[in-house]
Amino acid sequence: MKLSKEDARRIIVRSAGLHTKQPFGLGKQAVYDAINHIGYVQIDTISVVERAHHHVLASRIPNYRKKWLFDLQHEGKILEYWAHAAAYLPMEDFRYTLPLKEFFGASRDRWPKSDKSLMTNVLDRVTNEGPLMARDFQADGKRKGQGWWDWKPAKLALERLFFQGSLVIVGRRGFQKVYDLPENYIPGHIDTSRPSDEAYAEYLIERALRLHGIVSLPEIIYLRKKGRKIVKEVLNRKIEEKSLQKISISGLEGQVYFTSPKILDESVRMTSQVKILSPFDNVAIQRNRLKNFFDFDYQIECYVPEPKRIYGYFCLPLLYRDIFIGRIDAKADRKNNLLIIKNLHFENKTYSKVEPIKYQQAISEFALFNGCREIVFRKSNDSTLLNEIMQRSF
Repeated sequence: MKLSKEDARRIIVRSAGLHTKQPFGLGKQAVYDAINHIGYVQIDTISVVERAHHHVLASRIPNYRKKWLFDLQHEGKILEYWAHAAAYLPMEDFRYTLPLKEFFGASRDRWPKSDKSLMTNVLDRVTNEGPLMARDFQADGKRKGQGWWDWKPAKLALERLFFQGSLVIVGRRGFQKVYDLPENYIPGHIDTSRPSDEAYAEYLIERALRLHGIVSLPEIIYLRKKGRKIVKEVLNRKIEEKSLQKISISGLEGQVYFTSPKILDESVRMTSQVKILSPFDNVAIQRNRLKNFFDFDYQIECYVPEPKRIYGYFCLPLLYRDIFIGRIDAKADRKNNLLIIKNLHFENKTYSKVEPIKYQQAISEFALFNGCREIVFRKSNDSTLLNEIMQRSF
């Protein structure tokens, strides 16, 4: 079967939960449903605008409140671990974090004895005292002279214990991680057994399809490349069972993609909203997919030296229906309740067909989401359209 790029894009946008205003409903349950559907929400420290984990959820839940995310973690319905990067995952996926924890744990034999001793002491302290943060290991008057409590090596020990599964993150105070023992946090009904290699492959396939709708083998395993053989075997079995099927995409000849008959049978209705997405949104994180399916060559430039930046420090993708129509470099001046639009760059001829009010609505909503009451525009590559947007904003 062969799909056009347009049909493929519509499936991808729908699968990512970006096809309508409130695909998961409203409220705290919608936050959980969104995380469960897209598989993970990346946690990021960059706060030039609202942090990525809140931004990704607000793009799918119009009345999103940050408190709901933290409540879900406190209630043991989501957990922190590693997906594409540090991320919130559904608690039901806990067992599928075990293979990676096993991998990190296997490296203990290469650690110096001093590191092992420190980790033992740190783990003992969490066991005896309960949830702790890295700053709880700062030297103070009571522990003066006990140099191993210096917070920097203790912080590294906490991270290692977390990655190997001896500790879990149960919450954050500010942005500081709070660590505890898994048995004190993981709900009793959660399956904590290690999945077989086949079950893990099934999980990777199911998660990739739920999020993306259409995937290739390299996209399924892009974070777990050692699983290529078993994932390929499971894919072939599912094709024989007719629960999956191979497809090709016009313009992407030579590449094999997989989807399910159910996904192909679902109708797709697209919102006419303009959506301002996080650079770490699940639909955008695999940059090659963006380029292949959407003809959108995208990267964030915060890691690029300023003289070499083209669009700006932290440009956010602009999505309209199934097309990326530009990018916006924004900064939230929270002290002055001001959203500064440093650069509003339009691309793809479709952008000019979008009513100015739709840009205005997206930017105004984004300003409110960032706690800003005023908007300042600096520049755009379409000054006429920018003037129309400025006249309507707020």
